[in-house]
Amino acid sequence: MTNVSAAPPNGAFTFVLHGHLPYVLAHGTWPHGSDMLFECAAESYLPLLQTFDRLVAEGLSPKVTMGITPILVEQLADSGFKQQFSDYLDARARTAGENREEFKRNGDQHLADLAEMWRDHFSSIRRAFLGEYGGDLVGAFRRLQDAGHIEIITSAATHGYLPLLGHDESIQGQVKQAVQSYERHFGRPPRGFWLPECGYRPRYPWASPLPQAGPQEPRLRKGVEEFLAESGIQYFIVDTATLMGGAATGVYLQRFAGLQTLWERFRASYRPGPVAIEKSPYEAYLAASAVEDKPPVAVLTRDERTGVQVWSGEHGYPGDGWYLDFHKKHFPGGHRYWRVTSAKSDLSSKERYEPGRAAERVPENADHFSHLVHEILAGHKAASGNYGFLCAPYDAELFGHWWFEGPAWLERAIRNISANPAVDLVTCAEHLDRHTPEAAVSLPEGSWGQGGFHWIWLNEWTTWIWEHIYAAEAEFPGLARQALESDDGVLADIVTQAARELLLLEASDWPFLISTWSARDYAERRAALHHEAFSRLADVARRRAAGEGLSPDDQRFLADCRERDCLFPGLDLAWWSRVERPAGV
Repeated sequence: MTNVSAAPPNGAFTFVLHGHLPYVLAHGTWPHGSDMLFECAAESYLPLLQTFDRLVAEGLSPKVTMGITPILVEQLADSGFKQQFSDYLDARARTAGENREEFKRNGDQHLADLAEMWRDHFSSIRRAFLGEYGGDLVGAFRRLQDAGHIEIITSAATHGYLPLLGHDESIQGQVKQAVQSYERHFGRPPRGFWLPECGYRPRYPWASPLPQAGPQEPRLRKGVEEFLAESGIQYFIVDTATLMGGAATGVYLQRFAGLQTLWERFRASYRPGPVAIEKSPYEAYLAASAVEDKPPVAVLTRDERTGVQVWSGEHGYPGDGWYLDFHKKHFPGGHRYWRVTSAKSDLSSKERYEPGRAAERVPENADHFSHLVHEILAGHKAASGNYGFLCAPYDAELFGHWWFEGPAWLERAIRNISANPAVDLVTCAEHLDRHTPEAAVSLPEGSWGQGGFHWIWLNEWTTWIWEHIYAAEAEFPGLARQALESDDGVLADIVTQAARELLLLEASDWPFLISTWSARDYAERRAALHHEAFSRLADVARRRAAGEGLSPDDQRFLADCRERDCLFPGLDLAWWSRVERPAGV
């Protein structure tokens, strides 16, 4: 570490790890069903827990701000998750052992040793899951928060892309359900909120962005921060360009050829806004709500310089040639035995993984990052005279799942930053408690995507999904009111399940996976499935409200939907029946 003075700290720092997966339980297994959840639990969520617990055991509080979306919490807490995940880990260890015997028969001791590494790895993860954590990952995260070592923040219920949802009742439902789910699992209200895809929209007269909708009279819509304020949320995080203006940097553009194709089509119409030099990503602000009597919501900003160092597959640490390659896998088993080699290497050119050489790269990369954090905060203090706050958000799944060495890198970086007296290691809420923002800013509509707008989620490939969403959104408030005004418990059950299907249809994952061409067929099937389920349940509800009984087919269909999509037991139809405080009131 660079020698630093005993002067007061230049500022504070936190890692924000955004954990999210779409609802995949009971929707297939491999390659795009429940195995997605099990992979990330085995390679990211549990290793991150072990990292935090190891630091705490040594007397060091990691102070990570951990985002766990409601839809992910529901799956990790599902009654069937413990046994299914245990079986998955057992199978992974077993196939690694079979690989080992295969490689030994072929006289390849290096690959046999790597296979044994994987067998030991998954066996160890299984022992920790069943033993140390008692099969309860959500409870383990909760205990860390209760002890003050991390902060857990929430997000929209199913990660719905809030700026494009067509009715305020839908945004209200996504936010209210998120808060209810958080309180049920973590025993307290959430303070922070991760905007899905960093998507934000202020209050303004809104019209459907679908060209086939035709001419419309724009209607005044509430800003996203208004819904957060009404639910007690105290802060959210935006992308750098949303605060500062200028060109937005898409963190996924290099990874997906589909996004590069789309970006070329949209590039001609994109005009970055002017850079607002009077604002800083190292300062917290208040979102300038259009309604004065609502509690203010703070805005924190993603730091771009540290972001590139970790996000970029070409220029960032995960692209180091000695690290484990994510894409090349050996079958049967799907284990990985090759290293990145170089950012330009195709799968046939990947060289064998050498764990020792990879481990040697971790300290250098982590030390570089911690020096960069110190440098940025020192520079901000020198230029402005202000104590700064560096917010470094990343997908939690990057650490371990996408980047196998990521948890070890994270642990080293946290140790370094904690040992630096010039930097305070805090959670987002702790920083806001100590440094309450006073200046208010008006934010433009935007997201993290390249170009800073909505094209990744709404384009020629995904328009059909939004047509279905908008039609379902328009119908559902009336159904919710009918169910609430009736004493018919069966009608309430039908409409409540329709709400679950609407929430799942609204997930931002489906258009994202379609646009990136990564699991495109799966995403299209899931969007169509939830639309069809909602439509049929809505039809059954209308007939029930008109006095008709449920046919045996209708009863079986409702039971099947409830068994398959059994999430959010505390769902309240009142959240969709009417907007609590409509825009203009």
